[in-house]
Amino acid sequence: MGLQFGIFDHIEPVPDMPLEQIYQGRLQQLERFDAAGFYAYHLAEHHTPAVHSLAPSQNVFLAAASQRTQRLRLTPCVYVLPLHHPLRLIEEVCMLDHLSSGRLEMGVGRGGVLEAYFWGSDADVERNQQKYRETLAILKAGLSHEMLTYHGEFYTFDELPMRLRPRQQPYPPLWYMRNAEIAAAEGMNAVLVGSLDGFEANVKRYYDLWEQHQGVGSLTVQGTAPKIGLVNHIVLADTEAEAVALAKPAWDEYVWNLRTPRRLEAERRGLEQFLGANMFKRPSGIPAREAPDERYAASPRTEEARRRRTPPGNLGGDGQGAGFSVIAGTSDSIRVYMDEYVATGANYFVCSFQWGGLSHDQAMRSIQLFVEDVMPHYTDTVTPVSEVVG
Repeated sequence: MGLQFGIFDHIEPVPDMPLEQIYQGRLQQLERFDAAGFYAYHLAEHHTPAVHSLAPSQNVFLAAASQRTQRLRLTPCVYVLPLHHPLRLIEEVCMLDHLSSGRLEMGVGRGGVLEAYFWGSDADVERNQQKYRETLAILKAGLSHEMLTYHGEFYTFDELPMRLRPRQQPYPPLWYMRNAEIAAAEGMNAVLVGSLDGFEANVKRYYDLWEQHQGVGSLTVQGTAPKIGLVNHIVLADTEAEAVALAKPAWDEYVWNLRTPRRLEAERRGLEQFLGANMFKRPSGIPAREAPDERYAASPRTEEARRRRTPPGNLGGDGQGAGFSVIAGTSDSIRVYMDEYVATGANYFVCSFQWGGLSHDQAMRSIQLFVEDVMPHYTDTVTPVSEVVG
């Protein structure tokens, strides 16, 4: 099988555009992704005071998407588990799995403690991690058993009947974001962020650890090959200059959306515990996101090889956009980057087409060029957008 393709999305605000119109535009995009053969749509979860997610209830939006698509798999990426009551989440997962005819997949994670603070949840990073672990255990147990019994620090259930059952057994496929080691150890698919060099090291790390924890040649519990992919924010245009001219201000706005509103709200309220490095504080004892150099360091590259691996447009890469990368160029320059991507050994490529200040029409143009001029070089299952959508 060739490379498979997915989409990662926040659904950000568009100035002067009504919310209904934003939702309808996204659903139109999903119809095109579905027709063109993309594997899955990954939708992030963020809550106020963040401004960069207009779909804080992923399940509501994905329920609508399930009625507008036929093949595209629908993947919250991630459910911020400490903010979800496990019983309600179990029931909604079952509903959505059936509404989508078995196309639901589940990304899981702990999320940030600032949003947890405003939700009245555990704003301590260690307790937040423990609540994540507990909610994940309950989610998996409740979806895969007819009775739920669990005794933990946050929740206790005794022989509680699970009236709703998921269509996929034992539960929909799982994804973890940003950490290849955790994903492999837990038997989950992985979506990562960062540079191509760092990603290549993590691809090797992921497959090594998958064999160590799951067994050589092992599949996921759903019987599929484990997937690992890197998120790439993309702008495609007829010329390099046009692509960069569109991408540069959009990326600046994207970075602002991700970073500034939450920081300003914490400063306004004097919440020093969430400012500076504390805003992104990680629990103790969890693996590093980057692969260790002593084992996975890349061999020295020629100048030509380094040039080919430089993301077209040369934007981002400074860590300001939550570690995400951006590629902006023509179909030809994107394919040079894609060739290097395939060489990492990854089997999944994650696109993001509308972000920052990019309009729906600009995103649709990038999607058209990507589907017609890029995807066919890496998979034999792609149908050109022009053939399936008027």
